[in-house]
Order: sequence, then C-alpha cells, then structure tokens
Amino acid sequence: MDGYAGKIAYADLSAGNVTIKPTPPELKKLYIGGRGFGIRLLTDMVDPKVDPLGEENMLVFAAGPLTGTGIPLGSRYEVSTISPLSNTAMSGNSGGVFGWKMKKAGFDAVVVSGRSRRPLWLFLDSGKAEFRDASGLWGMTTGQTTDAIIKELDDQSVRVSCIGPAGENKVRFACIINEKTRAIGRGGTGAVMGSKNLKAIAARGNLPIKIADETKLTEVKERVKKKITENGIEQALTKYGTAVLVNIINENYVLPTRNFQTAHFAAAEKVSGETMAATILKQNTGCYACIVKCGRVCEFDGEKGEGTE
Repeated sequence: MDGYAGKIAYADLSAGNVTIKPTPPELKKLYIGGRGFGIRLLTDMVDPKVDPLGEENMLVFAAGPLTGTGIPLGSRYEVSTISPLSNTAMSGNSGGVFGWKMKKAGFDAVVVSGRSRRPLWLFLDSGKAEFRDASGLWGMTTGQTTDAIIKELDDQSVRVSCIGPAGENKVRFACIINEKTRAIGRGGTGAVMGSKNLKAIAARGNLPIKIADETKLTEVKERVKKKITENGIEQALTKYGTAVLVNIINENYVLPTRNFQTAHFAAAEKVSGETMAATILKQNTGCYACIVKCGRVCEFDGEKGEGTE
C-alpha cells in the first residue's frame, strides 16, 4: 500500500513548535487519507463539545494517496475541524495545486493545534516544518498574502493556503484559499484558522511520492482517463465549467438564492456557464493532473483573471 509522502506534521501554535512523525500504517490502512485522516485525527484529539473558535479546537490539512500521483483529478486536499457554523465535525476540500505540493514537501497531513499570541505562518519545506512571523501579513487579502510569501521565499514553485481579513476577524463562514482562486468553502474553516492566529501554510519541495506498482498505476490512469473523456458530463464541464449546472439547478428550484431564502433566481441565465462562455471566457484552466479543466480565465471591464469554475 503506497501513494503516501510518509510524514505528518503536528504544529502546536501555543507551544510554538512543530513535531514531525511517520504516518501510522494503521491510519493509512483503515482511513486511507484526506477526509478519513482528518476526521479520525480530529475525533481522537478533540472534545466534540469544544468551542470551535477556542484554543482547544484543531485543523487537519490532509491529502489522499492518489493526490500527486498523476492520476486524473488527483489534486484534492481536505481541511477537517469543528465547524463554527454547525458546532459539529466537518471536512471541506479544495483542488488546485496545494494538496500535491504539500505531499511533495513531505507531508500527508498537517495537524494544527493551540493558539499563537501573535500572527504566524507555517512553512513546509522538503521534509522540514517551521513557524514564521506573519505580523506583516496580517490584514492582507489572500492574494496579497500569497504574493508576499512567494516574494519572501523568492521561489515561484511555492504554493500557499491562507486566510484573508474575514478569517482573521473570525467571520463564521470565512474560507481558506489556495492559489488565490481555490477555496475550502464550507464550514467556516477560515474562521478557525484566524482564531488560532495562523495566517497561512506554504509548501515547497520535490520529494518522491512512493508508488507501489508503477505499471498498474499507469493502466489505471489510462482507464480512468478514457472513462472521463467518454462521459458527456466531462464534455459539458470542459465547455461551460461547473456553472453549466446553474440553469439546470435553477429550473428544478434548488438553486440557493439570497442566502437560501429562496431556491430560484430569475436572472440565473445571466450568470450561467453558457453565458460566460459566450461573453467573457478567454481560456480554460485546471487543477493539478486534471483533464477536465473546468476552471475559467475570464476578462471583464479590462480585468482578466481566473474566476468561477
């Protein structure tokens, strides 16, 4: 059984130190990775009645064994915590490149505990991990934070997962953002990160991700690729992005509108994937190892950038 980086970083913000341990074989066998790792570690280490924004809550960043192997769609990472919105254990996920880079930096997971007295960010660097001062980053947006860390390290290969002012101010639906446009959008994970005075996690490295059988993995990659490319949904996502679902969901009266006050939006067509493709789409983009490329690079009013998928 492989596909793992082999280590977990336990980052204690209260003590100001990071302990690195091997990824336990039983954890891999029973819980695989990603959400399984996150929820298992969280429930083992946190009282379920804890204050989600209190020092005793934890955040677990974790990727699965397929992330970083090159298998199609193998880019995701999970963040698990006790949600400030529901007061229950939850896990949100994001794509992009950060999950792969976290593993290339040498880590299957990062367990964040405690609370720092001052803003910090965590640097994962080729099997090592350390806290760095984030006082100069506090107050920055997620895009500004990402640029500042990359500039400080003078390395464009670095990938950053961070919070902005909403997370710093513990807004209960605040997100964690990686690569400026990818979001852990569920559960208020950004608020938990802000409550700990943790501004960002940055990852750098090119360590190997062990593969048990390269030949069989290649066969699986080809089989998965064929199944995806022959699927009509994949073709629609490539052409119109995930916003291809806007009209479909709206017509079935299940489109969340005005913070779920209603389930139908009269002007849905104007923000649909079809309209975007016809008016502002410039090119497709995608996460690590993704052949669907549902990401949209759009231009509007002279501004160009990666927007909604």
